Amino acid sequence: MKVKGQSIFEVVIAIGVIGIIISGVVALATTSIRNSTFTRNKSLAARYAQEAVEWMRGERDAGWVTFHTYAGTATYCLDTLAWGNTGACSSTETISGTILSREITFSGVLPTQVNAAVRVSWTDSQGVHQVTTSTVLTDWKSR
Repeated sequence: MKVKGQSIFEVVIAIGVIGIIISGVVALATTSIRNSTFTRNKSLAARYAQEAVEWMRGERDAGWVTFHTYAGTATYCLDTLAWGNTGACSSTETISGTILSREITFSGVLPTQVNAAVRVSWTDSQGVHQVTTSTVLTDWKSR
């Protein structure tokens, strides 16, 4: 007598193959979402770093003496574009609506020149990431 239909062994193998395929698709989608989020955060970080550099140029152009005085303090946390938060950013000092924190560190403060580095950083499930840009600001109006 010949029995029609699938054996239990064939059904288990088919379910196993389908499970492996679904697991692969889910892993691929998860990696894709994680990479997309990282790229978005990196792009935003670069934009916020450039925004801080432009803000510093405006502050310098508004008055070198005042800017130079502020540059005498080594580090500022810029959750908003305003002087005030001295020192490194805490975990709660982020740019509004983001997970990004922005710091400016001044070095090489000379009478007519200031070196500034802007660091925008964030933490996610993959660790701590940062985008850094630096510039040299000079008292160009006095020349």
